[in-house]
Amino acid sequence: MYKTTEITSAEIASDNPVHQRLLFPYVEAAQIVSGNVLEIGCGWGRGLELLTKAASHYTGIDKNEELIAALSAEYPKSTFIAANIPPLSKLADNTFDYIVTFQVIEHIQNDDLFIKEAHRVLKPGGKLLLTTVNKTFSLTRNPWHVREYYADGLKALIGNYFPTVHTRGIHGNGKVMTYYEQNKESVKKLTRFDIFNLQYRLPRRLLQVPYDLMNRLNRNRLLQADGIAAEINYTDYLVSNDPAGSLDFFYIATK
Repeated sequence: MYKTTEITSAEIASDNPVHQRLLFPYVEAAQIVSGNVLEIGCGWGRGLELLTKAASHYTGIDKNEELIAALSAEYPKSTFIAANIPPLSKLADNTFDYIVTFQVIEHIQNDDLFIKEAHRVLKPGGKLLLTTVNKTFSLTRNPWHVREYYADGLKALIGNYFPTVHTRGIHGNGKVMTYYEQNKESVKKLTRFDIFNLQYRLPRRLLQVPYDLMNRLNRNRLLQADGIAAEINYTDYLVSNDPAGSLDFFYIATK
């Protein structure tokens, strides 16, 4: 399988800060979820160990058939579905106590239907746990993302279907933000050659491979700079009550 930098590895050292940032919400979610849990966009299963222990039954859905087959073999007591979403056509109304969907909605073309379908398959009183990047902190255009959100816009989208949206964020401590600033300066150096602003003018698909190459180069360079990338742990991230000032949004919506 082609390893894009969007598929952040737990094994690649230069991916470590991003991996730990993506692992953190699963640690938080494992303290919240119970009962019948659905994960939309389970990927290679970063949070599966945590979620399957917290849930009485876990269902994972992802478009990658190869990953779904591998996870089905590894977690035979859980349910895995290979499907393009939305809609969640294989799932019945009022089925799940919790839905977890982390760093997925930014990849979804029809984000309104995505939220509508999540609402449909949740039981009354069920909760949606959703994370996505805060556009304010994006350093460049990510061609793997259909769109990114600001805090109020994401709350309004979810609020179209959910009467209650608890808005929180995921932020980093000093170590994490030092890495962020190093990354910011490094990205500036790489993008200064884009004098025609092509990253925002070209179609997303044309930018995906060059973005991956530059992103991998950048992550490797940062790892070699002072080693801070290897030292970051999920415990260096924290839940913030200031979503607009956080790296990622962490919203919990109740049906």
